[in-house]
Amino acid sequence: MKTILGYSDQISVPPGGRIGFKVSSENAVPFDLRIVRIRHGDVNPEGPGYREMPVDAAVNGQYAGRRRGIASGSYATAPAFPGVDDASGFAVSLLICPTLPGRAGQVLLGSRDGEAGFYLSLEGDDGLTLTMGEERFSLACKLLAWRWYKVHASCAPGGEVALSQVPLRGVAMDGDSAAREFAPRAGFRGARRGVTFAARETGDGELTGFYNGKIEAPALTIGDVRAAWDFAGDMTGLTFPDTGALGLHGVIHQLPARGVTGHGWDGSEFDWRRDPAQYAAIHFHDDDIYDAGWPDDAVWEIPAGISSGLYAARVRVADDEDYIPFVITPPHGTATAPVLLVLPTASYLAYANEHLAFDADLAERVHDMVPVFTPADIYLSAHREFGGSLYDRHTDGSGIYYSSRLRPILNMRPKYQSWLAGSGSALWQLNADTHIIDWLEESGFAYDVISDEDLHRRPIPAAYRCVVTGTHPEYMSTAMQAHIAGFKQGGGSLLSLGGNGFYWRIAFHETLPGVIELRRAEVGNGWITPPGEAYHSFNGEYGGLWRRLGLAPQVVTGAGFIGQGFDVSSYYRRLPASADARVAFIFEGVEEDVLGDFGLIGGGAAGLELDCADAALGTPAHALVLARSEGHTRNYLPTVETLLINYAGQDAAQSDSVRAEMVFFETGYGGAVFATGSIAWAGALSHAGYENHIARITENVLRRFCNGEGF
Repeated sequence: MKTILGYSDQISVPPGGRIGFKVSSENAVPFDLRIVRIRHGDVNPEGPGYREMPVDAAVNGQYAGRRRGIASGSYATAPAFPGVDDASGFAVSLLICPTLPGRAGQVLLGSRDGEAGFYLSLEGDDGLTLTMGEERFSLACKLLAWRWYKVHASCAPGGEVALSQVPLRGVAMDGDSAAREFAPRAGFRGARRGVTFAARETGDGELTGFYNGKIEAPALTIGDVRAAWDFAGDMTGLTFPDTGALGLHGVIHQLPARGVTGHGWDGSEFDWRRDPAQYAAIHFHDDDIYDAGWPDDAVWEIPAGISSGLYAARVRVADDEDYIPFVITPPHGTATAPVLLVLPTASYLAYANEHLAFDADLAERVHDMVPVFTPADIYLSAHREFGGSLYDRHTDGSGIYYSSRLRPILNMRPKYQSWLAGSGSALWQLNADTHIIDWLEESGFAYDVISDEDLHRRPIPAAYRCVVTGTHPEYMSTAMQAHIAGFKQGGGSLLSLGGNGFYWRIAFHETLPGVIELRRAEVGNGWITPPGEAYHSFNGEYGGLWRRLGLAPQVVTGAGFIGQGFDVSSYYRRLPASADARVAFIFEGVEEDVLGDFGLIGGGAAGLELDCADAALGTPAHALVLARSEGHTRNYLPTVETLLINYAGQDAAQSDSVRAEMVFFETGYGGAVFATGSIAWAGALSHAGYENHIARITENVLRRFCNGEGF
C-alpha cells in the first residue's frame, strides 16, 4: 500500500528558477522532504547498487501531511444564463455518441443549483432521463454504443415535458428510437448556476456523473434566451464559442479528446483543419486527467551555481517513501560542459502509469514469463484515477491520446522495477537511463542534462560537442527532430545509447505545460487511431511513425527499430567493417570479437528493443555497420510495420532479420554519429566495475567526439 505520493510542477528547471512539490500523505501524517541527486537508480546487487547523493537545500525539512485526492474525468462548463425567467420553460438539444450507454448516472448537460434547474443524463435501462428537482422523466429506450443520436428534452411554460432520441444512421428494427411526452408538472425553476457538459456539479462544488462518449452541437434555450455551442471552435485551445447572442463561451476541463470525428464525418476529409464541421465533437471520458490540481507543499528556489543533473525530492513517512524526479538544467542557452545528456521525458510520459500487464491479454505471451508486480503497480491498478499511459485505453475502450506529468507517475522513479524489462535488472525508461548517468560519473565526463521539453522549446547550444541520448528516446516532436538535426548540421556529434529511438511523432501543447499528444496513425501499439482521427488536436500535425512521415530513425542515427523481445538479452559479433581505419578509435584497446555477452538487463548488451541499419530508410551510404547481434530467442519478433505479410518463421531464432546493429557515420558537417542499436546496451556499462569492452567502446567514442578534432 502506497502511503505517500507526489509530483512537481516542473520536469526541468534552471538555476534561479523555482519548482513546487505537491505531496499526498495517505494517513495525513507529517513527511520528511530531502533533495537528492540521483546517480544510479538500479537496486540490483549484481551492479553498482543504488546511488543517491544528498543535497544541502533550503527546502529540506519536515512538512505537515495532508491526504490529497484526484478528481479524474473530463467535462466542460459555460457561464450562467442572465435574467432567467422561471415561467418560460426550457429546451435542450444535442448530438451524442455514447460509448458506454448501459451505465447509469452519465450526465450529458445540465444547469442545476440545489433543487432548481435540470440535468439530462443516461440512466442504464431507463435510458435518456431528464431530472428536474426530485422528478425524473425517462424514455426507457436503449441506446447503442458508438452510434450517433439526436436527443431533445424540454419543459414547456405550462409544465409539459417531452423527451426524444433519434439515431442518425440507424435501422428502424434496432429499436433505439423513441419520443415521449409527459403530463404537466409544477413550473420549471431555472438555475442561477452555469451550464455543465458531461458531468454534474454537486452542491459542495465537486463533480459526479461523468459521461463516456462524444457530444456535438449542444444548444439550450431558457425563456427567450438561446445558447448554441460550437465544439469545433478553438480546437487547439481550451475554449469553445457560443454562437448565440449572449456569447456564453465555454471552457473544457481535464482534456477530453478533441480533433475527433463528429456525426457528419463522411470520410471525405481526414484533417480537422480543412473541414472543422466534420470534427465538431468532443470525446469525454470518466478517466481523463490532465492536472491533479494539488497545491504546493514545498517550493525550492534553485540556487545559482548548482550542477546540472538528475535530481529528486525524496519524501518519506514511517512506512513508505516516494521520489519526485526532475532535471536541473544549465542556464537556458548556455553550456557548462562539452556533453549534453537529453533525458527522454516525452517517452517517460508515453509510458506513465501504464497498466498493460494488468489489462492486456497478451502481456505474459509478449514477456514469456509471469509479470512481477511492484507495490506501485498494484496501487495503480486499484487507483485508476491517476490516469493511464499512451499504451492504455480509456474506460470505454478508446485509446488514450494525452499524457501529463501533472500527477503522480509511479513508474517514473529511481528504484522502480518494470514488469516489461526482462530478467536481471528490470529497468525501463527513467531508471534505465541512470545506468548512463552513473557511467558518465565513473568515466569522469563533465556533462549537462536537459529534458525533452527543453529540447522541444529551444535549439541545442552550439557549444556542446556531443549530445547523448537515453536508452529509449521513442517519442519525438517535430521541433525536437529539428533541433537534433540543427545540432548535427552545426558540427555536433550524436551518441545514441539506446534502441527504438526517434520513432513516434508526438505533439506538445503550446500553452499547457507538461502534456503530450499521440495519434497512433496507420499502425498500433496497444491501440490504433480510429479512422479520421490521425491529426493531432494540439497543432494539427499528422501523427504516426516518423518512418511514415519521411524521417525514419535511420536518417537520424543510422539505425531504426526492427524488433523486440522481453525475456533475455544477447551479444554482438564484430563485422569486417570494424577493422576500417575510420573507426580504429572506437575499438582501441578492444580485442574481443564477441561484444556484450554480459549486462544487468537480461544478461547481455543486445536486448529488449533492437535497431538495425537500412539504406532504403535513410542509413547513409558511407555508414559502417560495425557489429551485429545474434543468438536471440524465439521471443524476439519483428515490428508490425516491417512484416507486410505475416507468416511463420520470422522470430529471431529462425530468421536473422531481427538483430541489433552498431552503426557509425560522419555527418559531413564535422561531426559524427554512433548508434548502439539496443536498449540493453547501457545495462552492460557497469560490468566488472566498469572495466569491460562495452564501457571502453562507449568511452572511446565519447572522448573522440569531444576532443575538438572534428571529422
